[in-house]
Amino acid sequence: MADPVRVLLVDDHQVVRRGLRTFLEVQDDIEVVGEAADGAEGVARAEELRPDVVLMDIKMPGMDGVEALRRLRELGNPARVLVVTSFTEQRTVVPALRAGAAGYVYKDVDPDALAGAIRSVHAGHILLQPEVADALLTQEEGGGGQGRAGALTEREREVLGLIADGRSNREIARALVLSEKTVKTHVSNILMKLDLADRTQAALWAVRHGLTG
Repeated sequence: MADPVRVLLVDDHQVVRRGLRTFLEVQDDIEVVGEAADGAEGVARAEELRPDVVLMDIKMPGMDGVEALRRLRELGNPARVLVVTSFTEQRTVVPALRAGAAGYVYKDVDPDALAGAIRSVHAGHILLQPEVADALLTQEEGGGGQGRAGALTEREREVLGLIADGRSNREIARALVLSEKTVKTHVSNILMKLDLADRTQAALWAVRHGLTG
């Protein structure tokens, strides 16, 4: 049996954290390894515990979720961050995604859907609802990736297209008959050549430049 997905809960409301923990403790393949009540504590706990996935609130006192995301990225923390929010406005969710979140769910999410979202981002998928993806794509370009499509090899373009389709490294390896290690190398090369920070930005770049299937 595979090791459980290790999850850190970051939310300033204890009741919310308790509810999330209750949802997740009945899942055999998910383990809640810690909690934090604000962004600064969340960053510290993520560095200490090295979870696979962080469930991150956006609006918190002190360091909010967006700043915590930026800080985790600066530190090179490998945790995948899934934003859990009660805010539906694009102006709230989009900055978190641009800061490196792998996706988002709402706080009233069905327990099974929450567990599925955690498994999905842990596997390398990106969870974007269409209207939020559109908002990201129509914002000013910024953040790299300008006019660099010619720097990609044909294989890298194939990998990038599959990233945009939400495929994990394992699924890309299976589709292209490659090893996961080779796919990981291609992903790293894509991010370096396009001057992008993460898979979310890579997926959006691919959509913008017509590389989706």
